[in-house]
Amino acid sequence: MAGADLTVPGDVTERDDVQALLRSGFGPLTEACFLLLRVADVVAARAWLARVHVTSMADLDTKQETVLQVALTAAGMRALGTDPKVIDGFSAEFVAGMAGDAARSRRLGDVGPDAPEHWDWGWAEREPHALVMLYAQPGALAVFREEVVGSIGAGFDVLTSLETSDMKGHEPFGFLDGVSQPSIDWNGERAPGSAADLDYGNLIAAGEFVLGYRNEYGRLTERPIVDGAQDERAAALLPRAADRPNAYDSGRNGTYLVLRQLEQDVPGFWRTMSAAAPANPIPLAEAVVGRRLDGSPLVPLQPQRIPGVGEDAGDRVRNQFTYTRDPQGLACPIGAHVRRANPRNGDMAEGRTGLVGQLLCTLGFAADTDADRIAPSRFHRLLRRGREYGRLLSIREAQASVEHPPAGIHFLCLNANISRQFEFVQNAWLQGTTFGGLTGEADPLTGNRAPLMTGAATDEFSMPQGGGVAKRVAALPRFVTVRGGGYFFLPGVRALRYLAG
Repeated sequence: MAGADLTVPGDVTERDDVQALLRSGFGPLTEACFLLLRVADVVAARAWLARVHVTSMADLDTKQETVLQVALTAAGMRALGTDPKVIDGFSAEFVAGMAGDAARSRRLGDVGPDAPEHWDWGWAEREPHALVMLYAQPGALAVFREEVVGSIGAGFDVLTSLETSDMKGHEPFGFLDGVSQPSIDWNGERAPGSAADLDYGNLIAAGEFVLGYRNEYGRLTERPIVDGAQDERAAALLPRAADRPNAYDSGRNGTYLVLRQLEQDVPGFWRTMSAAAPANPIPLAEAVVGRRLDGSPLVPLQPQRIPGVGEDAGDRVRNQFTYTRDPQGLACPIGAHVRRANPRNGDMAEGRTGLVGQLLCTLGFAADTDADRIAPSRFHRLLRRGREYGRLLSIREAQASVEHPPAGIHFLCLNANISRQFEFVQNAWLQGTTFGGLTGEADPLTGNRAPLMTGAATDEFSMPQGGGVAKRVAALPRFVTVRGGGYFFLPGVRALRYLAG
């Protein structure tokens, strides 16, 4: 890419300084809970953060019975007495917070019943200062949690504990979940912006997820830098900044963590699918999601290998595909949830690599102009680490259920740039009503159904038909409600000690 600085480090070597969540979702550790904390005593809170053992990437070389990860909000850093100049070095989105202003809430779709004032946590005095994530082998979480809460002592109050459930790889609507993740280029093997990126690839620069390393622009993402001449503790604890002399990097080996509690109306979803398709609601539900219940894609697999797609058979049969052979959405509707979340496109529409094809795309004369309206996937990828909660219902149980205990996903993703990654995907692709040339359609699965400022509806879902008028499902009800959310910083181990003061 023109102007890219390839001297910026691309390989992540300080594995003992990177919290393990960046490397793994800890699948074998089927029990987990997320503790949301508020500072009760500054001195005690700092002392606990300074001594607590957080699992690093290097620790994953051996089997882990339990794992602990720690992240902080900007409000938490202020409560700990972190230097305001250090806090101001973080991204504006993180400093303001997910519920920090009405404009951000509108962009994220957090309006109406999803508005922060209706959340169970994440708003005003219910905004957490710290997030402690606990993972354990089956049967071991209760004792582990008791030990951790006891060690916190007087430092923090537990605002709430987000419990999780083991749904055997499925999410509450019944679909196999977590089947598509970006592969991180930990060794810095690829040069972002080369001709290979004209086509879709799943191998993404480490700097898209870990601060202090080369991102997909070949540069360092902005992060907090500390002047070593004015801060002796920074010089003693933090790594040197790769791009600034006499400066130390409190962002290096860290990342931003987005957490949203999304409650799913499982009975409502399956009743709606059944009403629209009484004979068999499953194909319609799969069209809405964009995958089959077993996680397989709705479009055919392609024979050529996609860089970054795993060699194992399970990954290939679920991820060896793009949408280039389905430009009209005949197999997988353009507005389907997973097609919006990752359009699987390259830097040029349909990955046109010929000189004439590239020129036509650049000038806007390509035959498939709708594909040009979707930004390249590689700049907007998210590393998802969420967990489900509640009880998994069968389709039959869901159709017959009137009320059931809350169920949903504690959506958790990691990204180095909240605005360009999470907020872009949420605003432009999921909530956006013009995605891929559509009109009047937000995400059929997660959309808030709020009308546009013009009064136009956003609650339709269209399924194109070959040679005919598209099938439409109108007046879709809300299936997902936001119950809480926040922006956190998951620091490197050294930066955690520094921020602890």
